[in-house]
Amino acid sequence: MDQQIFFEALCDPIRRRILVMLLDTDERCVCDMHGALDASQPKVSRHLAVLREAGLVLARREGVWMHYRIHPDLPAWAFRVLLHMKDGMPPLPTVTESTCAPCAN
Repeated sequence: MDQQIFFEALCDPIRRRILVMLLDTDERCVCDMHGALDASQPKVSRHLAVLREAGLVLARREGVWMHYRIHPDLPAWAFRVLLHMKDGMPPLPTVTESTCAPCAN
């Protein structure tokens, strides 16, 4: 993984919050993230695309919804950076229930 691309992906506060959310769960639907982040779905999807292109997250399509998770092959140094970043951030709102019907099933 290119370190410059990694750190450029972390320069945006929404992308950092997305990564922290994904560190707390195995996988999360974009419909849940945009509500917790108080950002529009297209905006969150654009940020997720940057994270996917940088190799930080993987995406899985289920119907019309995309589900994201931290890339399992992330180098150990990169994963440690994400964990330290998470430790330095205030807690995010907890999403306990899915906000869309397809994800609730």
